[in-house]
Amino acid sequence: MNPTPVQLPDCLYCRRDQRLHDLMIEVTPLAVSTLYLFKEQTYRGRCVVAYRAHVNELFELPEAELALFMQDVTRAARAMKTAFGPAKINYGAYSDKLPHLHVHLVPKYIDGPSWGTTFTMMPEPKQLLAEADYTALIAQLRAALGA
Repeated sequence: MNPTPVQLPDCLYCRRDQRLHDLMIEVTPLAVSTLYLFKEQTYRGRCVVAYRAHVNELFELPEAELALFMQDVTRAARAMKTAFGPAKINYGAYSDKLPHLHVHLVPKYIDGPSWGTTFTMMPEPKQLLAEADYTALIAQLRAALGA
């Protein structure tokens, strides 16, 4: 008897399909989540920490998982601060249109884009980098994480 195949929700984080690869690059797995570098780099070093399982709200996590997820977010933010030296990191946890628990980590630089105000989710024109530049940012993050 064959087991029933697991049906993944139509979610780019769960399916890890082309939609995900068009937006971000995987940096490394963390305790209960995955760290991604956003391809759009108006905010140099912008990342996303996405919880591995398909939930939408923080309160859906058991306390131990919530603690681990927040430790992942903190660890990623600390690595971003070490790697890129932003003046501040903004945190955004939206999922109106993409119901999967994830937190945007947006480094902000004095006199840089959106300093002193809320970051723009999808700025135009897009700041896309060369592959070598993404590779360098990821290497800096991994070094700061000790990964």
